[in-house]
Amino acid sequence: MMPTSCRHEHGRRLPRSLADSLAHCSRAGLAALALLLGSIGVYAMASYRVSRCVREIGIRMALGADGSEVMSLVLRQAMRPVLLGGLAGVAGCAAVSRVLSNMLFGVSAYDPIAFTSALFLLLVVALVASYIPARRATRVDPILALRYE
Repeated sequence: MMPTSCRHEHGRRLPRSLADSLAHCSRAGLAALALLLGSIGVYAMASYRVSRCVREIGIRMALGADGSEVMSLVLRQAMRPVLLGGLAGVAGCAAVSRVLSNMLFGVSAYDPIAFTSALFLLLVVALVASYIPARRATRVDPILALRYE
C-alpha cells in the first residue's frame, strides 16, 4: 500500500501530491539556477576574451575586417567550449541515465528529445550570453585599439 502522505522536516504531514509538487518545483528551480549560472559564466568568458583581444580585433578591423566577421569570430570562440561541453554532458547523461532511471519522471532513460532539447536550450542561452560581448567587439575603433595597452 502506498502512503498518501509524507513527513515534512517540522513533523507535519503533507499530502503526497503536495510533496511531489514541491519536489518538482525545487528541481525546476535548481535547473533554472544552473542555467543562469552557466549563462553568466559564458558571458564572463566571452567578455574577458574580448577585453584581452582588443588589440587583435583593432588590427583585424584596420586591415579591412567588417563587423560581421569580427562578430562571427567572437561567437565562434565563445561557442566552441560550450558545444564541446554540451556534447560531453549529453554523452555523460547517456552513460549514467540507466543508473538514475528511478529519478526520471515521465521520461525514459534514453529519451533523445530530452537530450537534444537540453543541449539546444544550453546552446541558445550561451549564444545570447555571448552576443553582447561580440556586439561590443564590433564597435572597437581601430585607432583606439592600436593605442590600447
